[in-house]
Amino acid sequence: MSNINNRLKTLGIDLPPAGPPAAAYVMAATTGNTVFLSGHIAKKDGKPWVGKLGQNMDTDTGKAAARSIAIDLLSTLQNHIGSLDKVKRIVKVMGLVNSTNEYTEQHLVINGCSELLFEVFGDAGKHARSAFGVAQIPLGACVEIELIAEI
Repeated sequence: MSNINNRLKTLGIDLPPAGPPAAAYVMAATTGNTVFLSGHIAKKDGKPWVGKLGQNMDTDTGKAAARSIAIDLLSTLQNHIGSLDKVKRIVKVMGLVNSTNEYTEQHLVINGCSELLFEVFGDAGKHARSAFGVAQIPLGACVEIELIAEI
């Protein structure tokens, strides 16, 4: 078993099957040694995890949603490159948080993804990041995250 798969197992994480795109795009694209993953929305029980931070969802729940997205991103990345052991580093994460105008903890929500990437990849999981509050995300999802990795 690979090093990263062992770490996932230690963390109690089973990667789900990689999902298909929801519209006219691909889930991952590689150029040179850089892999770009399309935005993944939060899902709960296989359906969009709907909510708006600051209205009907709190920061801890949003953080849990972002963590679940990190698991889906890892699944897509593994499906695309064959093994997560090929990842040299996570370069960048961009998170969109469906939130009210008054909500200001988007960065804490996206920590749910970032912290898991650190746990899985160690120093190679430390990445640049942006976190934005947006008025809406497709299908009403609470969070959407995209990722760039070096292989």
